[in-house]
Amino acid sequence: MRSKKYSRRKLLGATAGIGIAGLAGCLGDGTANTETETAPATGEDTNEDATQVGMIYALAGLDDRSFNDAANRGIQRARLDYGISFSNHEPDSAEDMARLQRELARSETPTYDLLCCIGFVQQESLSEIASEYPDQQFMIVDATVDAENVASYVFKEHQGSFEAGHLAGKLTSRDITLGTGTTNPEERIVGFVGGPENDLMERFEAGYRAGVTYADPEVTVRTSYVGNFADVQTAFDMAQAMYDDGADIVYHAAGGAGLGVFQAAQAANRYAIGVDADQSRSNPRYADVILASMVKRVDNAIYTATSNVVEGGFQGGSVVPLGVESKGVDLVYGTSLEPAIPNDVKTAIQQSREDIVAGDITVPTEVKE
Repeated sequence: MRSKKYSRRKLLGATAGIGIAGLAGCLGDGTANTETETAPATGEDTNEDATQVGMIYALAGLDDRSFNDAANRGIQRARLDYGISFSNHEPDSAEDMARLQRELARSETPTYDLLCCIGFVQQESLSEIASEYPDQQFMIVDATVDAENVASYVFKEHQGSFEAGHLAGKLTSRDITLGTGTTNPEERIVGFVGGPENDLMERFEAGYRAGVTYADPEVTVRTSYVGNFADVQTAFDMAQAMYDDGADIVYHAAGGAGLGVFQAAQAANRYAIGVDADQSRSNPRYADVILASMVKRVDNAIYTATSNVVEGGFQGGSVVPLGVESKGVDLVYGTSLEPAIPNDVKTAIQQSREDIVAGDITVPTEVKE
């Protein structure tokens, strides 16, 4: 077994209970860090005495204006607050993810104190590799791995998607003109464009459908899946077909491919709802059609896992769920369109959020046939 250096942990001491407390603290206000500086893409260690973190991103890579960029903001914030060193790694395939996980786990220059595995696609390989390197600490986002050296951070995306559906259902039933778009309340149709079809995407769709129905049982929901998180043209074509069919609003959970949904919304003078980050900020050219975004605070998950390692409270073997109660997921209104959304709609959304937290609304995780 190779030895690992935990200099900052020795200096700061172990605080085994920091994980949940620290998470609640950094999720408390729901604000986002907008740091966009890019770190080196190599594994080169620039400070041997610092805590070393390796970032293995999801397949869409950096500059996706969504999931991966949110993770990058989290590690950038950890660097500013704790002086850690980190390296970015952007795999080209699931096989490449496994290679990176193994290479970084056995690296000695630097020796990594934490490897962050971003996205559910990394689950299968990490389940194997974590057992091969029991002294290496890992964290994974959007999946669970049953191992003492892996901390798993999972989001209740169905809850945030319920809020997105509640908003869409409320607005499609009204004669609304916001920004450059309009609705047609006589049609009352909304859409959902997902990435690949899997259990994670089903939670998005299930929550969204439930929210739409909660707002108005008469609203029709159209659904299409791109099959990946990168095909912008296919997402555009799917959203365009929905708008042509009468949809007023399309919610996407398609990663980088979601750009096509925004493009189709502009072309049709309709509306969209973004995902993972406030996409009216990360994609300001589409702010005139983005009503809101269902944010997943991936940045806070990365930040918390890193700070736990620095301070000696790594949560290996645990699953940390992040829902609306901790603002791990939330609905944030678009920067341009928020002032024009009717106050009674905002009040209704806030009430349903509180009802979810109180347990008065139970959001499904599976789509009912």
